[in-house]
Amino acid sequence: MAVVATLSDNETPRASIQPLVDLVAPGMADVNELILSKAGSNVDLIPEIAKHLISSGGKRLRPMLTLACADMFGYQGNGHVILAASVEFMHTATLLHDDVVDESDMRRGKLAARKLWGNQASVLVGDYLLGQAFKMMVDTGSLEALRILAEASAIIAEGEVLQLGASKNIETTEAEYLRVIEAKTAALFAAAAEVGPEIAGQNDVMRKAARTYGLELGYAFQMVDDALDYGGSSADLGKDVGDDFREGKITLPVVLAVARGTDQDRAFWKRCMEGDNVTDADLAEAIELLKKYDAITETVQRARTYGDNALKALDQLPAGAHTDALADAVAFCIARVS
Repeated sequence: MAVVATLSDNETPRASIQPLVDLVAPGMADVNELILSKAGSNVDLIPEIAKHLISSGGKRLRPMLTLACADMFGYQGNGHVILAASVEFMHTATLLHDDVVDESDMRRGKLAARKLWGNQASVLVGDYLLGQAFKMMVDTGSLEALRILAEASAIIAEGEVLQLGASKNIETTEAEYLRVIEAKTAALFAAAAEVGPEIAGQNDVMRKAARTYGLELGYAFQMVDDALDYGGSSADLGKDVGDDFREGKITLPVVLAVARGTDQDRAFWKRCMEGDNVTDADLAEAIELLKKYDAITETVQRARTYGDNALKALDQLPAGAHTDALADAVAFCIARVS
């Protein structure tokens, strides 16, 4: 059995992503080199915008999942490097598009690309990166890996549309919220993990276990992010605290608080979520309501449950340094808000 700890205890075990970083460091060096080369173009604006975001930080967790989930089976080729770079390009393209849709000003502690170069350029460069991602997928020669990542790309786009429908709507249910975060976040985590055993020639059982791990980790990761928006710091988020609130995003803390609140509370949420002029005082009141109804605490507890599910999926994969490091990554994701 690869994993024996759970995240439901008061203390999160070994909350560090460093074991995973160290384990896949050689592969990530190749991934980073490939990313920089494929972000190039004769159109000067394309590498300028792409490198602004690519070089601005980020943990590169998704491509690390791809590398680890291939390496654990002793994979010797370079297909996992190509797929990992493809995954990161897909993620980067999504960030560029998200910031335009959400009208975000900051990304990873820096001005969002749309604030520097405009919405049109950000969307088009995101499209270019998606094109490069699919070209790289073809280079691996794995039709199944291409199918997995192409399906994830379509699901992510569906998630953007779902979120538009839920935005500013305080009638959004928890089930609807879960559909949004599965599409927008968990689907790419799942695909990033699944293509590892796929390129390593593993069977459906191993692929499914890796996919389940990534999916459950993605749920946990997004729920923690949603909790951090009301209880974290700009350093934790890479954006301003309260951005989700100002943008009218209906995340799980809000869903829970609305469901448990009074008519007066619901009127407050409706005014703030539908309005364009929310103030810092409104944000402070929102945080107090979330605390009153234990909405942030329960969101984190839900994230822990999904984290436990990810650990259970690891039990089906080969025990060793890679599954240990992937377990540490789960603990790290949860501990960001602990």
